[in-house]
Formats: sequence, structure tokens, C-alpha cells
Amino acid sequence: MFINHIAVYTKDLERLKDFYIKYFSGKCNNKYHNTKTGLETYFITFEGSTKLELMQKPELTSSSIRAKDEGFTHLSFSVGSKEEVDHLTQQLVSDGYTLHSAPRTTGDGFYESSILDPDNNIIEITQ
Repeated sequence: MFINHIAVYTKDLERLKDFYIKYFSGKCNNKYHNTKTGLETYFITFEGSTKLELMQKPELTSSSIRAKDEGFTHLSFSVGSKEEVDHLTQQLVSDGYTLHSAPRTTGDGFYESSILDPDNNIIEITQ
């Protein structure tokens, strides 16, 4: 048994798709559009076959708070080395994305940083 995919709603489907393709080497399928409901989706597939489903529909409402006290709080991507954590974090910050936490070794032994994606979802970058 394994996790097939995680789904995220967005108000800007193309912007979020481009972000995950550019920075996390995702591969994208063709856009699905349900003409009855207005739902549009992309599946972004990452190395190892994990998928992120990006979804947009006309009646979405916005919230500036993405991390809550309960429930899902972040997505985590392993990039293979401390150097790559540092490099990708610096690239994202240089490209204007918000640094959530700088690269560091955590109490449980992970070397990681986190940034906010274009929709203010927390994205953790680990070695």
C-alpha cells in the first residue's frame, strides 16, 4: 500500500503547475476539464511516482492561512543532499518566494528548510 496522490485546490492552476514543474522537476499530464462543474485539474508526477493533483474550480474561496493547528501542514520534498537543500532554498528566495525557515538540522536529525509556494502552502525541502 502507498499514497497515490495528494490534492490541493488553487485559484491559479497554471501558476502552481509551473512552480512544481520548475523547482521540483514534476512531470505534468494534460489538463482535465469537467465542463459540467468547471473543475480543472493537473496531475504532477514526481520521481518515484508520487503525484500532486492541482485543482481549480470557479467557487473557490481564499484563505491566507494554510498551516492550521490540526490536519495537513506541509509537503516535503527530498533533494538528496545538504548542498542541494541550500541551493534550492537560495534559488527560491532569489526568485521571490518567501522563506518560512532557513536551512538547519532539526532535533530529529533532518537537514531541511521550508518556503511558501505561490499559494502560501508550506513546502519543506529536505536532504
